[in-house]
Amino acid sequence: MLIGVPKEIKNHEYRIGMTPAGVRELVAAGHQVIVQRDGGTAIGLTNERYEAAGATLIDTAEEIFATADMIVKVKEPQPNECKMLRSGQILFTYLHLAPDPEQTKLLVDSDAVAIAYETVTDNHGGLPLLAPMSEVAGRMAIQAGAHSLEKAQGGLGTLLGGVPGVAPAKVVVIGGGVVGINAARMAMGLGADVTILDRSLPRLKQLDEVYGPQLKTLYSNVESIEDEVVAADLVVGAVLIPGAAAPKLVTREHLKKMKTGAVVVDVAIDQGGCFETSRATTHQEPTYTVEDVVHYCVANMPGGVARTSTFALTNATLPFVQALANKGYKQALKDDVHLLNGLNVHRGNITYKAVADVLGYAYQAPADAVS
Repeated sequence: MLIGVPKEIKNHEYRIGMTPAGVRELVAAGHQVIVQRDGGTAIGLTNERYEAAGATLIDTAEEIFATADMIVKVKEPQPNECKMLRSGQILFTYLHLAPDPEQTKLLVDSDAVAIAYETVTDNHGGLPLLAPMSEVAGRMAIQAGAHSLEKAQGGLGTLLGGVPGVAPAKVVVIGGGVVGINAARMAMGLGADVTILDRSLPRLKQLDEVYGPQLKTLYSNVESIEDEVVAADLVVGAVLIPGAAAPKLVTREHLKKMKTGAVVVDVAIDQGGCFETSRATTHQEPTYTVEDVVHYCVANMPGGVARTSTFALTNATLPFVQALANKGYKQALKDDVHLLNGLNVHRGNITYKAVADVLGYAYQAPADAVS
C-alpha cells in the first residue's frame, strides 16, 4: 500500500502523523511511504531521517493526497485538505466530528473512508489512540493553568503550590479519566490542593486507594460542581463522551461567582468543550477572558509539545496502520471490532452513531458498511 504523511497545517501544529521509526517498520513490511518535505523538521525529525528510513519525500500535500492509498495525519483535515480526498481513499487521523458540521459534510461529500483515532477502542473499554494525547493534554493543562494564573497573563497571581505560610491554590478537575488523572497528578506534584470529580464510584474508589488523602474525591453532580468551581483558583474540564459532544457542566452563572482572575482550562474543547463559555483558541492566542475568568481552550494542546506527542502517538497508531496496510481496510476492520469502532465516515455515510445523532445524519452501522 502507498501511505501518505502530509505536513500538518493547523495553527502552530508541529506534530506529524508518523516518525521515521514508523516509516521504517512499514517499508520493511513491503509498503511505500511518502512524506511531505519538512513535515517533521520543526521537531527534529529531519528529511534525511525519513529518507534513511525508506520514505520518499514529496514537496506538496496535493501530490500526497492525489496518489496515496491511505493518508495518516494527526489533526482533523482542514477544509482544503478535505477537498483533496479521493473517493475510497482511507483517512486515518483524529476527527472529532460531533462539534464540527462543516468537516463532517466535507468528509461525507468526499466519498472517502474516514477512521478516527479517538473512537478506536480496546478490550478494557479504553480509547488507546486517544489515551497518549490525553496523557499529554492532562499534564499540559496544569502547566498552562499555572502560567495563566500569573498576574501578567491576566490571572489572579497565585502560585499553585503556595510557599511556607501561604496556602496553595485550589485545583478542581472535572472528570476522572485519563486526562483528569494526569492533570491531578501534575497538580499534586506541584503542591496544589486538588479535588477530582467523577460520576463513577469505582473510579473514585480507585483514585482514593492510589492517592489517599493527598487527592480529594467527590461524586460529580450539579451541586458539587458548583460548590467546587466557585471556590477554585484553577478548574480543568476533562469530561469525555466518546465521539459525542462534551456536556456543558460549568455555566456562565458559575463563572460569575468565581474569583476574579481564576482560570479554566477546557481539555474537552475538541469535542465542543464542557464550559458554557468555551470557544476554541490556538497556541498563538491561547486565552481570553469571560466574566473576569481566564479561559484556556487550545484545541490542539499536545501540539505545544509536538516532539513528545508525535512519538507517543506513533507508538499507539502504528499497529493499526500496519493492519490497514497489510490487509486492506475492509478486512482489517472485519478482523478487529475495536478498529471498526473507529470508522466514522464510509463512502458518503456516517457510521458512528453519536455523530449521526448530534448532526442529524442517517446512521449506517459500520459492520454493514464494510460487509
